[in-house]
Amino acid sequence: YPCFRGAAYGRAFLVCCGSVCTSAVGPLVTREDSVAAVLSPRPVPTLPVGGSMAMNYNAKDEVDGHPVVAGSSSSGAGGGSGVSGVSSVVGGANKTRKPDNTAFKQQRLPAWQPILTAGTVLPAFFVIGLIFIPIGIGIFVTSNNIREYEIDYTGTEPSSPCNKCLNVSWNSTPCHCVINFTLDQPFESNVFMYYGLSNFYQNHRRYVKSRDDSQLNGNNNSLFNPSKECEPYRLGEDNKPIAPCGAIANSMFNDTLTLSRIDENGTHLIPLNKKGIAWWTDKYVKFRNPSGDDNNLTVLFRGTAKPVNWPKPVYMLDPDPDNNGFINEDFIVWMRTAALPTFRKLYRLIERKDSLLPTLPAGKYSLHITYNYPVHSFDGRKRMILSTISWMGGKNPFLGIAYITVGSICFFLGVVLLFIHHKYGNRNNSADIPN
Repeated sequence: YPCFRGAAYGRAFLVCCGSVCTSAVGPLVTREDSVAAVLSPRPVPTLPVGGSMAMNYNAKDEVDGHPVVAGSSSSGAGGGSGVSGVSSVVGGANKTRKPDNTAFKQQRLPAWQPILTAGTVLPAFFVIGLIFIPIGIGIFVTSNNIREYEIDYTGTEPSSPCNKCLNVSWNSTPCHCVINFTLDQPFESNVFMYYGLSNFYQNHRRYVKSRDDSQLNGNNNSLFNPSKECEPYRLGEDNKPIAPCGAIANSMFNDTLTLSRIDENGTHLIPLNKKGIAWWTDKYVKFRNPSGDDNNLTVLFRGTAKPVNWPKPVYMLDPDPDNNGFINEDFIVWMRTAALPTFRKLYRLIERKDSLLPTLPAGKYSLHITYNYPVHSFDGRKRMILSTISWMGGKNPFLGIAYITVGSICFFLGVVLLFIHHKYGNRNNSADIPN
């Protein structure tokens, strides 16, 4: 049998002749053959082996460029059997490519495959249809019972009261406008006031990453050394760190909206609750003010700069200490980025005070707007939304329509398949019976 030379380690060589492998120290072949074999493993001339020696082989040992595996064989140049039945030992353990003897790796897991027949498919279609259609009707009716009123106050129309504020910029003087509207139906339960933006891509990758969550969580080191993800809104005037840093905080919505009711006795300001609009986990877990010996935020934020587009620093957002700094709920709501370019965010709550009276009776109202937020430069739009909610949340007719559509399709398919089975099923069965 031809001999094959394995990998070389220092001066130790593994030589296999037929079914016997031996190791030896020192050159077993000529210098030229040895160098050629090291550079490119290949069959070498047949070498006589004087006797059996102890074999020292590990995972790196190879025969003809391939690992020696127990029970494997390779053909030599003359077509004969090379190495067979040789066990390779790695650290005292047998090396094998056989998968573990487990139910998963040996594919012995129990399996179940349904047999689709008319007796199982037709009832499934009818059951899905009879369940989905009533659920869809209930959701659709519930959604339609939600009161919602929307006002677009962008001011792109020349007749709009806010048209004079259309070209406002971040650093310009605030512009004021008033829009009168009428509610034809009363809003019975608690009313939620939202602001909405269109064509604003908060889901842009660089925009979403432009923040420092450690800084927002009150870490003092991050307060004065913000993350580089905040660039170019990381450092402000005099090379001071910006708090809060990043593009998200820098573009915070800053319009001011107030609502008034108009009746025979004049104009009455409707109280708007600015607390309770943020998620509990955001308010008390993710966002915290810096800690220190003094609870005065002016002292704690000393040495930082305000965001570029903000008119005032973060510690002056609200006179209420429980709603100031990083825990300001308007700021927290804005920092939760939207997934779509058209979105709405909760602005204020109008709570119902008397269970016998509606929260917002039908009648005339006025919306007073302090127009600060510029959207005309990117063809965006701004709107105010008044809405009630139900057990399923806000107004969303799509979910009810989807349930009704899926249920109707399943019921229709069930009827069609039942007709086909009734008309052609008996014919196929009779064709299988010989005359």
